Amino acid sequence: MEPSLLSFKNISKDYAGNQVLKDVNIEIKKGEIHALIGENGAGKSTLMNILFGMSVIHNTGGFEGSMEIDGVETVIKSPFEAMEHGIGMVHQEFMLIPGFTITENIKINREIPKKAIYNEITGKLFGNRMRTLDFRAMNQDARAALDTLGMDIEEFTLLRGLPIGYMQFIEIAREIDKKGIKLLVLDEPTAVLAESEADNLLKAMRNLASQGIAIIFISHRLNEIINVADMVTILRDGELVVTKPVSDTNAIEIAELMIGRRVVIDKEESTRELSDDIALSVKDLHVAMAGERVRGIDLSVRRGEIFGIGGLAGQGKLGIANGIMGIYSAKGEVSFEGKTLPLNNTRAVLKSGVGYVSEDRKGVGLLLDESIADNIVFTDMQIHGSFLKKFLGFISLSDGKNVRKHARQMIKDLDIRCTSELQHTGRLSGGNQQKVCVASALTQKPRLLFVSEPTRGIDIGAKKLILDLLRKLSNEQGMTIIITSSELVELCSICDRIAIVCEGRLAGILPPDATPVQFGLMMSGMDMGE
Repeated sequence: MEPSLLSFKNISKDYAGNQVLKDVNIEIKKGEIHALIGENGAGKSTLMNILFGMSVIHNTGGFEGSMEIDGVETVIKSPFEAMEHGIGMVHQEFMLIPGFTITENIKINREIPKKAIYNEITGKLFGNRMRTLDFRAMNQDARAALDTLGMDIEEFTLLRGLPIGYMQFIEIAREIDKKGIKLLVLDEPTAVLAESEADNLLKAMRNLASQGIAIIFISHRLNEIINVADMVTILRDGELVVTKPVSDTNAIEIAELMIGRRVVIDKEESTRELSDDIALSVKDLHVAMAGERVRGIDLSVRRGEIFGIGGLAGQGKLGIANGIMGIYSAKGEVSFEGKTLPLNNTRAVLKSGVGYVSEDRKGVGLLLDESIADNIVFTDMQIHGSFLKKFLGFISLSDGKNVRKHARQMIKDLDIRCTSELQHTGRLSGGNQQKVCVASALTQKPRLLFVSEPTRGIDIGAKKLILDLLRKLSNEQGMTIIITSSELVELCSICDRIAIVCEGRLAGILPPDATPVQFGLMMSGMDMGE
C-alpha cells in the first residue's frame, strides 16, 4: 500500500503553557484535495507553521509528535527546506512586486540565465547578479503555469494596475511553477475573488489534483469545500474533531462540528428588557483596515444593549470598531445618540462619549514604558482635560495626587495584580494589561463602549471578571456596549444580539441561543436555504 504523501502524527504544541495543538493526526494522500477548517484559534495556522518549519515554532521549543513525507519522518526547519521537499504555500497576504511583470513575479529567485559565454565569464567574476536572463524560457514557464490555472492574460503584463483577483492566481502560479511541487497549501484563496473567479480557481485545483499534486485547502466557505474537496478535517480548540470524506457529510454537519457546542444562556440575562431608543446607527460603513476590510455595513444598536460582533478571522469584524474610532480610514454614515459622528477623527469620537478598548493592547491601547496610573488617566487627560490643575491661571500640570488615588481605586475595582499604581505597565501579565486598558476606557465615563477581543490571551479568572464587569456596566449604568470577539461562546454568554460579519459584510444578526448550525453557516457565508 502506497504511504500517505503527508502524515501528522500526534502533533502537540504549546506556547508558554497555552496548549494550541493536542495529539493531532492527519493523513493526506497524493492528488487529494484536503479541506482544513475550524474557528479562530482552532490550530490551523500553528499546524501549517509546523509544516513549513516557521521560526515561530522552533524559537518557542518546537513541537511534540512527528511529521512524515512519503512515509519518511521529516523535520522541516525553515520554509526553504519545505520548498526542497516539494511543499508550497499561498498566504492570504500577497507577496508580489507591482513594478514587475507577471513572469518576473512568477520566476523571482528562480530566474533562468542565458546559456552564453558572456554569462559564464560575468558569473564567475561578479556572481549571478550580472548575468543576462533568458526571458523567452521564463515566459514559457510562466505561460504554462498560467494556462494550468486557466488565466487568459499575457505573461509579460505589468502587475501594477491588475485587479486584485489576478494577484491570487499569480501567487498560485508562482508556486506551481516550482519544480517538484508535491503539496500546495492554499490559505483562504477565494477570499478576494469574485464568484466567477472562485469557480475558475476550483477548476484549477481539480486540474492540479489530477496531476498528483495534493492540496490543503483552508477555507471558511463550506459550499466550496463541499464542491471541491475529497476529505475534510475539522479542528476545534487545538484538537482534531474529525477527518472524513466530504461525500459522507454536508455543510450543516460541518458547521455544527466546527462550532461544536450548544451554548447555555442564563435566562435572566437573556430576557432583560431593553430601550427602543437607538444609541448607534451605522449606514454603508466601509473601512480600509488591512486584513479586516469592511465593505458596506448597516447596523443599529439600542441604548443599554450588549451587542456582539463575531465572525471568522480576516472577515471584517475588527474593522467596524477601528473604522468608527478613526484608527483606520473609513467612509459612511455613523450617528451616536442622534448626532453624526465625524469619521477619521479619533479625538472627536472620544469627546462625544464613545470609549474604546482596542484588540491591539500593546500597539494601540497602552504606553508600556509608563506607569499603570499614567496609562489609566492619559486618554481622559488628553481628551477631557481631567486630572490637571492650573498654575498661574494658564499652566496645566498633572494632578499627581488625584491620578494615583483614582488609579488605586481602579486597581481595586478591576483586581489588577501589580506592585503599585507606579509599576510600569509593560511588566504586567497580559490579563492585567487588558484590565488597564479597560480601566483607561472607563475613566473617560463613556456612554457607549467598544471592546475588541476583551479576553484574548488572558486566563479564565480574568475573563470572568471582565465579562462580569461589562454586564454590570450595562445593567447598572445603562451603558451601551459593543463587543467584538473571536470567542463565540463568550459572545453568547453576555450579548443580547450577535451580528456575524462575513467577507466584510453583515451576514446576519442572531440571538445568543441560536444553534451552532445557524452560527456556523452564517460565519461561512451560507444560509439554511443553501
